[in-house]
Amino acid sequence: MNIEESAGFLLSKITIAHRNLLERHLREIGLHSGQVFVLFELWKKDGQRQIDLAESVRLAPPTVNKILGGLLEADLVTRAKYENDARSTRIFLTNKGKDIRHDIEIVWDLIEEETLAGLTETESLMFRQLLTRLLGF
Repeated sequence: MNIEESAGFLLSKITIAHRNLLERHLREIGLHSGQVFVLFELWKKDGQRQIDLAESVRLAPPTVNKILGGLLEADLVTRAKYENDARSTRIFLTNKGKDIRHDIEIVWDLIEEETLAGLTETESLMFRQLLTRLLGF
């Protein structure tokens, strides 16, 4: 087997290229790709525990902690302890964290357009379906 033609190799190459694309566009609004995925989860359900966010974005808790540090510094989220459980830290969106969603959606549309530029509408649909299946959703 030619490794450079294997699914794993090609997926790795496209992952790197896509991450670079994400980073380039998100930098324009002052964010990194990891931060956006945490924000996506908080837009779905605000006030999540840090450990639950880590599980949702499929990252290690220390990595999510670092991401949250940047979001806290940018005033996009706040961290609060629950009164009934001092060990449980919850993450909440600030108004700025809620408002930046519109900017991210605009950037995401550009990223989507660039990502699928060489595909037909049918190929784009099939591509999304295959990715969803590979992710196990």
